[in-house]
Amino acid sequence: MHRVRWRIYAFLFLFGCIAYFQQKGLTVAADRIMPELGFSQMQIGWLEWAFVLGYAAFQFPGGVIGQRLGARFMFTLIGLVAFVATVLTPVAPVVLNGTALFVVLFALQLIVGLAQGSIFPVSSGVMETWFRPERWALIQGLQSMGLQLAAAATPPLVAYLMSSLGWQQALFWPALPAVAVILLWAWYARNSPREHPSVTSAELAELGKDVDTPAPEKVDWRRLRHLLANRSIVLATLSYICMNYVFYLISNWCFLYLVQERHFNVLESGVLAIVPPLTAGLGAGVGGSLVGLMCARFGNKWGFRLIPMVALPVSGALLLLTVNLSNPYAAVATLALAYGVVELCEGPYWGGTMFVARADTMSATGVLNTGGNLGGLIGIPIVAYLSGHGQWTLAFIIGAVFSVLGAVAWLGIDADQRFEPPDEIAA
Repeated sequence: MHRVRWRIYAFLFLFGCIAYFQQKGLTVAADRIMPELGFSQMQIGWLEWAFVLGYAAFQFPGGVIGQRLGARFMFTLIGLVAFVATVLTPVAPVVLNGTALFVVLFALQLIVGLAQGSIFPVSSGVMETWFRPERWALIQGLQSMGLQLAAAATPPLVAYLMSSLGWQQALFWPALPAVAVILLWAWYARNSPREHPSVTSAELAELGKDVDTPAPEKVDWRRLRHLLANRSIVLATLSYICMNYVFYLISNWCFLYLVQERHFNVLESGVLAIVPPLTAGLGAGVGGSLVGLMCARFGNKWGFRLIPMVALPVSGALLLLTVNLSNPYAAVATLALAYGVVELCEGPYWGGTMFVARADTMSATGVLNTGGNLGGLIGIPIVAYLSGHGQWTLAFIIGAVFSVLGAVAWLGIDADQRFEPPDEIAA
């Protein structure tokens, strides 16, 4: 018997994959953009920073708005905006150049970031509504796996198309299928299982009584203040800042690291750049599964804590090993392993936050991913400056330090302590 919830989940999976192509395409094309448009590596860093600025800025507001408007309308809106800004990016150099071009590309990257900012908070709200709690960490991990598969496919695809068609067409044509996904979502999706005409009574029974408890549409400042003051959510956010310095270091800069520091050519780097996100995808999927086993064995409190408290320091050690290896292929392997280990933590971060926030998942994971992208806002200028001056090793050492700090913060995170809105406390 079919289950509508998995079809809904398939859309979330596709939206995430599309988002990652839209994010990562520019980082791969940067090697051709710099000489053709006369941009410096620091300017490329600022374009990436513009995306992360918009992405981080709209995480929390996007989660709150999504909670009020519903996922069906929200995904349709943000999907269309991100698509338009993405296809305009390779078109802009046809009519502009110099400073004007840089400003427009900066603005377009900012718009893509703003549009995509609410994707994962709203996705988490959909998961909270359409799946039982014991599935949350697993499906978060599976979605992160899908994102990394998209990230793995992007470098060779863009590198190949750049070699034959140029960087502009390499970014333009692969962006077009997003329109079909957006239109299908607008037609098929619903905000809750009870609203969907294809959901059977058997599926509703499988989801349990929580299916009758929709996310609160009234999200006032009093409720949000209490959410922002929750200890577990605050510490998870601070820890996610630290983790995401490492995430952005590897995901955004791997291709240029292989070209500049390990001296691979563009096509070879495009192929080798597949390895870290593939390993990360595997790590995300395994991490989501491990959380369920850990929670069953040790309870929710330690079940969510154990993986990041071990994995984050290990990923930091692997970063240090990467920069000290003389063999470039061995360095690719350890860099990929570091990425895979750090991505074991996606399920614990997102699933743990969902366990704490429940009906307020969209807002709470918006807070979490705001922190995650602050890690990018902090890290991208640092890595751009250091790599532009040939100091890749220092950029990796900073990542190792952040990994340890992120692990320590988990000592104060307790998934068993559910967020209580002020009206429920008063009652």
